[in-house]
Amino acid sequence: MNVVLYARVSKLNCHQDPEVQLQPLRAYAEARGYTIVREFVDRGVSGAKERRPQLDALMHAAEHGTLDFQAVIVWKFDRFARSTAHLLRALSTFQSLDIAFISLTESVDTSTPYGKMVFTVLGAVAELERSIIAERITAGLRRAAKAGRRPGPKIIGQPSRTTLWRRKQAQRLRENQ
Repeated sequence: MNVVLYARVSKLNCHQDPEVQLQPLRAYAEARGYTIVREFVDRGVSGAKERRPQLDALMHAAEHGTLDFQAVIVWKFDRFARSTAHLLRALSTFQSLDIAFISLTESVDTSTPYGKMVFTVLGAVAELERSIIAERITAGLRRAAKAGRRPGPKIIGQPSRTTLWRRKQAQRLRENQ
């Protein structure tokens, strides 16, 4: 069976190496006698983004038949997508094209009914995790604003962002009086 591999790392400079994902994927394919026809690797791209250069190329290859493959193998499903809606759209596309989706670490294979159900549940969990992280960040930003701080990088030789923000707030108050 011909397969493609997909890997993604979120950051370029934080010692994240896609080989950590690709080596076990290659071993899995070799152990099952699969032929890897291409590896799609996105580097420095958030999983929250549905549009990623290599993921887009993979989906284009699947939809237009520019590569002959019967399965997509990923190290972990959240490397592919974090949104349930995105997961389900991709899964639907793959199903309509008779392409299986295999997640190595979760042992999910969408060519089986059980695999389809597990994939949907795990997608919902990943979306929940992403939402919780976003809520925590928003809460932290609100707390900083109430304390009169504005988060962000400090520029040497320039007033801090907090100072500039306070000046702007004071100017708005003067203008409104």
